[in-house]
Amino acid sequence: MFGRKGAQLCVELLHTEEDQLSRFNNDLFEQVLNETSEHFEQLEARLTKMHEEGLDAQTTKNADFYGGLTHHTSILRNKRCLLAYIYHRAQTVQRLRWQLGAVLPDDIQSKLSYSEKNYFKQYSDSLGVYMSSIDLDLSVDLSPPKDPYIQVKVLENVGNVYLDDQSTSLLRNSIHLIKRSEAEPLISQVRLLCL
Repeated sequence: MFGRKGAQLCVELLHTEEDQLSRFNNDLFEQVLNETSEHFEQLEARLTKMHEEGLDAQTTKNADFYGGLTHHTSILRNKRCLLAYIYHRAQTVQRLRWQLGAVLPDDIQSKLSYSEKNYFKQYSDSLGVYMSSIDLDLSVDLSPPKDPYIQVKVLENVGNVYLDDQSTSLLRNSIHLIKRSEAEPLISQVRLLCL
């Protein structure tokens, strides 16, 4: 009670590898939902009791108020735990789409809930529609070609520097996009940091 089962869901996430997917824990998920419903019923009962007694929930600080506050806090904690569990799994499903393609192996599909399977299918379909609209397969090579320009952060004031194409003022903590060949000497002097 009071958020322990929700915390167990989050602990389960900590014990799984980053790119691995454990089986969706439907039993524990349902238990957290049921616990949240019980807290809501308790909160509603306490607020109704305060209302019937003519007490203002904003100003009255009695046992019903603090009990309701405890139940409300438990509802919020369970909500955060459920959302964290779902969000983490959704991110993993998206990564799997990029890594494995539009068809998941059976061993991975068996670990997904019905909703996650639908999410994967819709995400894959949307990605496919987008890639066909731009006539480019984005999943082929995820690393872009080496760019002649790099983004750098100025670590110490350098002042005005004349580059090939313009004059730039390199002030501390400013960020610039400049040619790699012009930035490398300043990076080696630890005046710029490559981002």
